Amino acid sequence: MAEAPKVEEVISHHEPMDQLQGFEYCIDSNPSWGEAIALGFQHYILALGTAVMIPTMLVPAMGGSDGDKVRVFQTLLFVGGINTLIQTLFGTRLPTVIGGSYAFVVPIMSIINDSKLRQIVDPQQRFLQTMRAIQGAMIVASSIQIILGYSQLWGICSRFFSPLGMVPVISLVGFGLFDKGFPLIGGCVEIGVPMLILFVGLSQYLKNLQAKHLPIMERFSLILSIAIIWAYAQLLTASGAYKHRPHLTQVHCRTDMENLISAAPWIKIPYPLQWGAPTFDAGHAFGMMAAVFVSLVESTGAYKAASRLASATPPPAYVLSRGIGWQGIGILLDGLFGTGTGSTVSVENVGLLGATRVGSRRVIQIAAGFMIFFSILGKFGALFASIPFTIFAAIYCVLFGLVASVGLSFLQFTNMNSMRNLFIVGVSLFLGLSVPEYFREFTANANHGPSHTGAGWFNDILNTIFSSSPTVALIVAVFLDNTLDYKDAARDRGMPWWVKFRTFKGDSRNEEFYTLPFNLNRFFPPA
Repeated sequence: MAEAPKVEEVISHHEPMDQLQGFEYCIDSNPSWGEAIALGFQHYILALGTAVMIPTMLVPAMGGSDGDKVRVFQTLLFVGGINTLIQTLFGTRLPTVIGGSYAFVVPIMSIINDSKLRQIVDPQQRFLQTMRAIQGAMIVASSIQIILGYSQLWGICSRFFSPLGMVPVISLVGFGLFDKGFPLIGGCVEIGVPMLILFVGLSQYLKNLQAKHLPIMERFSLILSIAIIWAYAQLLTASGAYKHRPHLTQVHCRTDMENLISAAPWIKIPYPLQWGAPTFDAGHAFGMMAAVFVSLVESTGAYKAASRLASATPPPAYVLSRGIGWQGIGILLDGLFGTGTGSTVSVENVGLLGATRVGSRRVIQIAAGFMIFFSILGKFGALFASIPFTIFAAIYCVLFGLVASVGLSFLQFTNMNSMRNLFIVGVSLFLGLSVPEYFREFTANANHGPSHTGAGWFNDILNTIFSSSPTVALIVAVFLDNTLDYKDAARDRGMPWWVKFRTFKGDSRNEEFYTLPFNLNRFFPPA
C-alpha cells in the first residue's frame, strides 16, 4: 500500500506563483508566422463585438444614418488598431487590444440629450453637431490620462495598491460586465446557447486534439465555433425563420439587420476632423473627464490581468504610468478622428490570451494590423461585423469570467484566514456590483441617473463613476486596505511579494518584458 503524501508535499504543489505556468508562448516568445497570423485574426474578430455594438447603440440616437454608423464603426476600428500598436510598442508593451469603452456612454448620452443639440431639426446636422461636441469633450478630457500618466502621478498612486486591494478591481473588470453576457444571449437563445456550449466544448473538452503537434481546438476554438454558429444563423435568416418574429428578436438573431455591408464603402480611410471642427463646452468636458478616469481604473485592472495571462510579472509603477499616458494619447486620437467613444483595454481579448494559452505580443500587433486593414476595406470589414452580437455575448460569458478569475488568483499572495482581509474583499466586491446596479436600474426607470441636480456636469461625473464596478471597487478596497490596521497587516495584504514589482529595477525580469524597443530606453530611462 502506497504511503500517504506528507502535508508539506501537498502544500508545495500549490505555492504562490509570480507567473502563470502552462503558457506555450509568453509575452516575448512568438508562434510561427502562420499560427501568429491566424491567432491575430481571431483577436480581430473578437474585437468586432464592441466595435459594432457601441456605434449601433449611439449613432441612431445622435440622428445618424446607416452610412454614418458604418463610418463610425470603421473609424473606431481604425483608431483602435493604431492605439493597440502604440500600446504594445511604447506603452505597457503588454499584449492588450485597445478598443471602445462603455464607460463613456453616460456622458455621451448626456451630450446627445443636450437641449441645444436636440433642437436641430435636420437629423444629419444633429448627428454632425453632436459628434463634434463629443470630439471636443474627449480632446479636453484626454488630458486627465496624459497628465496622470506622463507625470508618473498614477504610478505614485499605485503604490497604495496591494494584491488584496487589486483582487476586487481586477475581478470586477470581468464580473462587472455581467450584463453583456447571458442577458444578451437571452435575446436569441437558439443562437446564443449553442454558441456557448460549442465554445466551451471545443476549447476545454476537445483541447487536446492536435494536428501536426498543434492543439487546433484549444488555439482556434473561438474562430471555429463562430464560423459554425454564424453559418447556422445565416441559414435560419435565409430560411425565413425570423420573418414574423418581434423586431427585437430579429435584431438579436438575424445576420442582415444592421445594414452594415450595403452601407459600407469599398475603400474609406478615416482621417482626423472628418466630421468637421470639434466644438468645446466646459460642462461636456467635465462629464467626459469622469469617463476618462473610469477608463483609467478599468485599464489598470485589465493590464494587471494581462500581465498574468501573458506569463509576465506585474507591470511596475513606471510602466503602468507610461501605458496610461499613451492611452491618454489614444483618447486624444479618438477625439480627433471622431470614434464616437473613448478607448480602454478590451477585456474580452485579455481573456482570449488565457483561453488560447498564447500571450504573445506579436499576435496582438498582427491583430492591430487586421483592425486597420479591414477598417479601410469597408465591405470586407462590414461582412465580418455582421456576425450577430448574441454570438459575441456567448463568448463573453467565458472570457469575462476568465479575466475575473485572474483577479481572484491574486488572493494566493494574501492571508485569507484574516478577518480583516475577508471583510475588505467581501465588502468591496459586493458594493462594486451592487452600487452600479442601483445606478443602472435607477437610470432605466427614471431616464436619468440618481444624481439629478441642476448642474449637468456634476451629474455626469457622479453617474459615470458610480456606474463602473471596478471604479467603485477601487475606491472601497483601496480606502479600507490603507486605513484598517494597515501597519500591522503588511504580510497579510501580500506586500512582501508585491513590493519588488513596484520599481522597474526591482525584479530582473521586468527588463525582459517591459523595455522599450529600438533601444529607446537610452533616451527614456525607466524610473
